[in-house]
Amino acid sequence: MGSGFAEDFGVLFLLVFAAAFPIVNPAGSALIFLEITRNAEHRLREELARRIALYSFIVLNVSLFVGSWVLAFFGISVPALRVAGGFVVAAAGWKFLQEHEAEPVALGAVQENGSREAYRAMAFYPFTMPITTGPGTISVMIALGTSHATNDPLQHRFLFDLAALAANAALALLVYLCFAFADRVQRILGNTATTILLRLSAFILFCIGVQILWSGIAAFLAPWRAH
Repeated sequence: MGSGFAEDFGVLFLLVFAAAFPIVNPAGSALIFLEITRNAEHRLREELARRIALYSFIVLNVSLFVGSWVLAFFGISVPALRVAGGFVVAAAGWKFLQEHEAEPVALGAVQENGSREAYRAMAFYPFTMPITTGPGTISVMIALGTSHATNDPLQHRFLFDLAALAANAALALLVYLCFAFADRVQRILGNTATTILLRLSAFILFCIGVQILWSGIAAFLAPWRAH
């Protein structure tokens, strides 16, 4: 029984972790975070990383466990969430791409003259949403939650909830490590390699947004294509 529990737990853990990890993209998001906070000291980045990791953990779990109920309460469908969220994520990725090619990030003017409170105010928006755990992550979590709904046996549901909590905690830990030590990685890679990876991360963020947007549009068009 113990080995069966561990095996089932591991499968469910990997299911949740593998579904969310590519969209959360801790390493790529950390490079964007590093660019925006380039004028902050390392200790402040660590503090922000803790907040972002905590907020990400909350967003992941709220989306997984109550996200579908929230959408139902407001009458919002998952395709609508994907369309709106995909547009937001794609716009953010495009904005970072344009700014990296030309001027420093527009938020830099605020950062140069900003206080610690200004940085802390950015911990949830834009660092947590939409950069780290944005609409794409939310829609994936909602889909996972609804696929293991009340029609599943109680024991399986409990095991899934436990594995999902562990997977989300692991993702949050990775977010913290990547964000807190992004400046150390930059020193190892050098400015040129960091710039290349930063632009690549911004492009991946844009592509993720387009994919989420297209998935929502395809879901809206599915009933008409069936006819």
